[in-house]
Amino acid sequence: MKFLFSTLLVLGLTGAAAVHAQDRPVVVELFTSQGCSSCPPADEILAALAGRDDVIALALHVDYWDYIGWKDQFGDPDHATRQRAYAVAGGRKSVYTPEMIINGITDIVGAKPMAVAQAIIDHKNDPALVDLTLTRSGGSLRINAQTRPGAKGPFTVHLLQYIPAQKAHIKRGENAGHAFSYHNIAKDWSVLGDWPAQEPLALTTQIEASLPAVVIIQQSGAGPIAAAARAK
Repeated sequence: MKFLFSTLLVLGLTGAAAVHAQDRPVVVELFTSQGCSSCPPADEILAALAGRDDVIALALHVDYWDYIGWKDQFGDPDHATRQRAYAVAGGRKSVYTPEMIINGITDIVGAKPMAVAQAIIDHKNDPALVDLTLTRSGGSLRINAQTRPGAKGPFTVHLLQYIPAQKAHIKRGENAGHAFSYHNIAKDWSVLGDWPAQEPLALTTQIEASLPAVVIIQQSGAGPIAAAARAK
């Protein structure tokens, strides 16, 4: 059954043809923790998504499970802050793990692969409001963006990098005694600034040369994601 779910996530529910590079990727954010016993199935789903060109899959490890005995070495309080901002924007009273947010809009329990796969298909039809281009040269990243008709700012410009894969041995807490492989582990998430979108965006920033980078342009206030791109 696990293989079937992974196949559905890699190929898409409909078995559609390969997605072209110019197609807009769907952003999947998984809020997870090494200290959460319900999270490993969601981590496996994210691992399957990490291989898709039409998806930018990101694991945001939170720190609020650390109190039960195991400190997640990838945990970052900023990730929990982002998750809480999504909850406020969506009218939800609490946060949980594993939670997936699709394109900044859809909230799904991260361990439900069929629901995740369907949400990705649904969000492929989101209107393209911003054209985003990244140009990378080693540790330098050039970001260019401009709006399409109908787009309204302001937008927030996010930058992050991620570790493609890393294994961890859990020694305490709910997952004590297990070793798991984690994928697309978000790190160094930062906000480059607000973009009113009245003029095209053009900026250059420095990044760690050895890791992939992702830029997300999102409606301010934890709103829908208007555009995202990845530079490997």
